[in-house]
Amino acid sequence: MATTLARIARKSLTTTTAFSLNRHFGTEAAAAATASKKSITPSADRVKWDYRGQRRIIPLGQWLPKVAVDAYVAPNVVLAGQVTVYDGASVWNGAVLRGDLNKITVGFCSNVQERCVVHAAWNSPTGLPAETSIERYVTIGAYSLLRSCTIEPECIIGQHSILMEGSLVETHSILEAGSVVPPGRRIPTGELWAGNPARFVRTLTHEETLEIPKLAVAINDLSKTHFFEFLPYSTVYLEVEKLKKKLEIKV
Repeated sequence: MATTLARIARKSLTTTTAFSLNRHFGTEAAAAATASKKSITPSADRVKWDYRGQRRIIPLGQWLPKVAVDAYVAPNVVLAGQVTVYDGASVWNGAVLRGDLNKITVGFCSNVQERCVVHAAWNSPTGLPAETSIERYVTIGAYSLLRSCTIEPECIIGQHSILMEGSLVETHSILEAGSVVPPGRRIPTGELWAGNPARFVRTLTHEETLEIPKLAVAINDLSKTHFFEFLPYSTVYLEVEKLKKKLEIKV
């Protein structure tokens, strides 16, 4: 009988000790987890980004891309660094504007179409400004490559064109599709150029120069349709709200 009582007492003592130890260490672990959570305080000036999928706006150091309120930038566009997209401009699907070395500007009512790549070098071998400047009412055709060039107002750059460092396209000029403008080449005002390398074809008529800004305005009007669909996460939420009211769902 005494042996049985001793065995029961020993077993109850072991159970009580184990329970006390588990409770002690469990409390310490919970306190440590709470303290670690409280100790991690994100900085107030830290930029909050959504890392799910591709990012449209990529800051580089102190440079943050700037997009005007009424400019349209497609969801899968990449704007990095010193990029400025002005009022009424549009940057279409798949385009990449990489301003990590110098400035890139897209002027009023201009458009950079699908799969274009726009970059800027540190400096230009011609001594001209190395930034890439696209001024107002300019149309950049799809799959074009622009690097440290200047395009003055009311110009058309055809699809698959390449403009190298220091090249200058003066106002009211047109580059045919597939044209390659070598470094430092100047396209005079009111002329049509084409080829690889680009060569003079003919002088534009007055009627043709009047059509250049009309094309930019037409593309700007088209971008409004896309702009309202992606404001900012499309307008599908309006249909969801209607459905909630219809089904009397309270969230």
